[in-house]
Amino acid sequence: MTDGEKFDEKYEKMTTAPVERLVLDLAAPSIVIMLISAIYNTADTFFVGSLGTSAVAGVGVAFPLMAIIQAIGFFFGHGAGNYVSRQLGAHKLDNASRMAATGFISSIIIGVCVTIAGILLLERLAVFLGATRTILPHAKSYLFYILLGTPWMTASLMLNSLLRFQGSASYGMIGMVSGAVINIFLDPLLIYVLKMGVSGAAVATTASQFIGFCLLLKGCSSGGNIRIKPRDFSPNFSFYKEIVRGGIPSLLRQGLASVATIYINRMAGGFGDAAIAAMSITTRITLLANSTLLGIGQGFQPVCGFNYGAGAYDRVKRAFWFCIKISTVGLFLIAVLSCVYAPNIMAVFRSDDAQVIKIGSLALRLQFLVAPLLGWVIMNNMMFQTMGKSISASVMAMARQGLFLLPLLFILTPRLGLLGIQMSQPLSDIATFILSIPLNVMIMRGMNTKP
Repeated sequence: MTDGEKFDEKYEKMTTAPVERLVLDLAAPSIVIMLISAIYNTADTFFVGSLGTSAVAGVGVAFPLMAIIQAIGFFFGHGAGNYVSRQLGAHKLDNASRMAATGFISSIIIGVCVTIAGILLLERLAVFLGATRTILPHAKSYLFYILLGTPWMTASLMLNSLLRFQGSASYGMIGMVSGAVINIFLDPLLIYVLKMGVSGAAVATTASQFIGFCLLLKGCSSGGNIRIKPRDFSPNFSFYKEIVRGGIPSLLRQGLASVATIYINRMAGGFGDAAIAAMSITTRITLLANSTLLGIGQGFQPVCGFNYGAGAYDRVKRAFWFCIKISTVGLFLIAVLSCVYAPNIMAVFRSDDAQVIKIGSLALRLQFLVAPLLGWVIMNNMMFQTMGKSISASVMAMARQGLFLLPLLFILTPRLGLLGIQMSQPLSDIATFILSIPLNVMIMRGMNTKP
């Protein structure tokens, strides 16, 4: 079967098969990918836990940099992927191929720039991210090796998004799962056996990401997917305009998450290393718990993109409401378990530090009390972004971590102390939920029930 025939078969499936089945089929590998991504972010924290609270905090301080790396990868991956999905839905394969190459090569170039700048300013970067005097040596050791791997980390995230938007999340799953398994094996080997400490955790992450990158690149030449051809690299204004249009919500969302985490670390630093460690662990746990939600949303996006590009607006709506139902129910169940067992969950990471467990348990419970609202928030954001509604998507992307969280941190922390930091995220989630309602009504009314 030729690539063209494979694409025609995929197009027929994406635009005619029942949307509920499509979403579930595409969400399954996406959920695995998101869980694996979260494992990447939690494995280092888990294995470093035995090295002490300052070491855990050092890895936590590096989390905003990881968020920036993700922001770059998602910016190019979602920006190029949204466009590619719509072009495939409209049967414009040449445009899709040139956009894929442009997004991929651009993500590598920006990744190299981050590596150079970060290494040259390593100590200043660590301090800016929230490292205290006792945390600084651990943070610098971890950041150095993460920075070395930034180019293929950004490219991996770009390729994973590109495959997903083509309805080929299973290929992305192979690359991400392989990398995660290798990371889990390398962590204890490098940290404990080779006595590399925090540096070993970073080397394990960087090495495993490179292997995943190679597998993802291979996946782009299989299964009727768009092949990455360097000769198709087309750095022109129209393509970058589309990347910005589709990718800026992801960049804002991840970028503001990074800024918010930096300020959480800096503010928590006034309450000791235990507070930084506790809030860092809480962030990793909530990211892991939300992976299923994000996976469902990512299963929805190619269905949305293909059918919106094909003018099948009724299928877009039906898929959206299906995702709202299953994500809300799933988050409610996860929230109940997390609230009940919060101290036990925290103890997995720092069983010998009662202060970390106490601070983290309250933060975890407060965040999960409002977790069921996030299904609505995230699905709307993903729908707006995939449809190319950049203004609505950007507002939603900025709201949770920027428009609401940052002001709440600055208002509540001076008045309530550590409790203000713990309360800021759940209050921000409530405000974002309220904001999303009129935006959803406006977008839904703008879609006709028939193409």
